[in-house]
Amino acid sequence: MARDALELVRNHIAGRIADIHKRAQRLSPLDIHARMDAIREIAAAHGMVALEGLAHCSAQLALLPGHRIATLSCLEHIDEALDSDKATDRTTILAALAVRLH
Repeated sequence: MARDALELVRNHIAGRIADIHKRAQRLSPLDIHARMDAIREIAAAHGMVALEGLAHCSAQLALLPGHRIATLSCLEHIDEALDSDKATDRTTILAALAVRLH
């Protein structure tokens, strides 16, 4: 049952991510920040540490110049983060994101 509940959470988050991805060009930086922070809270509540770290990073990046590029780069790593619950994966995903943004 716990596995089913986690799958429901992952599907819920995937829907939110799809919505952000679809509307990214029309969302303000503050809207993106708020949506990613809401995803971070959900991830934190369910022990999804890789996704929590990526959502936190992307929420912060949304407030900086060039936020659309940074947000799209973050969204490209979401699938990896959704599939992982390990802190070591969080580090790897954030490192990959840093390489892409620099």
